[in-house]
Amino acid sequence: MSVLATEEKLPVAVDVEKSGARPEDGRRLGLLLTLPAQILVLFIALFPLLMQLYISMTDWSPLDGTGWWRAWQAWNYFANYTDLAVDSRFWSALGRTALITVVCVPAEFLLGLGLAILFIDDFPGKRLFYSIMLIPMMVVPAVAGYMFFMLFQSGGPVNDLLSALTATPITLAWLSSPGTALIAVMVADIWQWTPLMFLILLAGLVGVPEDQMKAATLLGASWTQRFRTIVIPKMKTIIIIALAIRVIENFKIFDTLYIMTGGGPGVATETISVYIYKITQQDLIWGYVAAIALVILIVLSVLVSLAISRMNAAKKEAVA
Repeated sequence: MSVLATEEKLPVAVDVEKSGARPEDGRRLGLLLTLPAQILVLFIALFPLLMQLYISMTDWSPLDGTGWWRAWQAWNYFANYTDLAVDSRFWSALGRTALITVVCVPAEFLLGLGLAILFIDDFPGKRLFYSIMLIPMMVVPAVAGYMFFMLFQSGGPVNDLLSALTATPITLAWLSSPGTALIAVMVADIWQWTPLMFLILLAGLVGVPEDQMKAATLLGASWTQRFRTIVIPKMKTIIIIALAIRVIENFKIFDTLYIMTGGGPGVATETISVYIYKITQQDLIWGYVAAIALVILIVLSVLVSLAISRMNAAKKEAVA
């Protein structure tokens, strides 16, 4: 039967060879079939970027009474970018964004990693606690902002808890003080996005080869040694992805912060997203806004490129 089956298939193979079909023909057909979708995706991605670059070279505003396509009438070359370089409010907002990122991302990473280590083993009620752990991530950021706005009121639960712990009445106005308002915003961000870090890192821990861990245990390696020499190297790619996602998202922090403080008191909690929103909706300086957004896009693109290069290096190390 196997011989007959082989003989039956041979003419088919010969016919394919005689047909003159080439791999290039298949690739050309695939390109023609996907070309409309590729053009659409390119237009969706490229057109807003080119429009943003065009507007950033002008002083155009909706108040001018002309469409954006006539923004060339207010052409100013690189004036927006030179103004940006000396805009102290922009640099302060960028600095606050960086501060929130530097504090929140490592805190979320460490808390998420610790929780992931706890959840790697089975224990009673694991599914229930797992579901509870993910609830903050499911909350709408604006709702989370209102929750923490109420929590950090001078007569709110946070002050009540601190009063109970210290046995002294505390009526701290968290959201009215420049220093404490930023702390409250950071606490809200850590509460809401630690579950995301936990979820990503738990997936990475599950993927660590169990046979290598068992072999290291048999050889007498301690838990710390196994974690440092096996777990971390195997999770480098996952860790880089998790950190990159949270860094990018922290640069876009808006909903929670705006509901809690509106960028205040004054500009004490004004991040780059809040600053862009204010000058877009209140001042209507759209040419300047386009320049700011383009600079932020370049900064984040550089960070993503560094993360990708480091991730590729981690993959090569893991294979080696």
